[in-house]
Amino acid sequence: MSDRAAIPVRPLRESDREAWGALWDGYLAFYEEDLDPQVTEVSFARLCAGDGVFGFVACDADDRPIGLVHAMLHPSTWSPGGYCYLEDLFVGPDARTGGVGRALIETVATEARRRGATKLYWQTDHDNARARALYDQVATLEKVVLYGRELGGDAPAG
Repeated sequence: MSDRAAIPVRPLRESDREAWGALWDGYLAFYEEDLDPQVTEVSFARLCAGDGVFGFVACDADDRPIGLVHAMLHPSTWSPGGYCYLEDLFVGPDARTGGVGRALIETVATEARRRGATKLYWQTDHDNARARALYDQVATLEKVVLYGRELGGDAPAG
């Protein structure tokens, strides 16, 4: 798949569950994550319903998903239109280097712009060289340092 213009990208559908699941499993394996299956089911249902998040899939010539992207819009104190966070991006191993990742990012950018967002942003592991080679072409590396904190039942108050 070298012709970027020919890569079909469409909204995720309930009928994509099996193919999406295989891609999702590959994504989780890449990041060495083991999610509770219920989290996966809830996430897929939310993505299909547009419940705070939205998803697209890139497809092969037979309309089989070969890549996925998930994103969410949120308000921002720095923009009246809000921002769009691209949370998940994964392209199946057989479809890499053909412009699929770029097509997925551009689709999210177009959708976020259509919905009024003024910025699209995402993160990846610092050593994800293959993805970062693409990201360096389509975006600007930010200077921020990311911190995270799990909010289980033991989160300290105040």
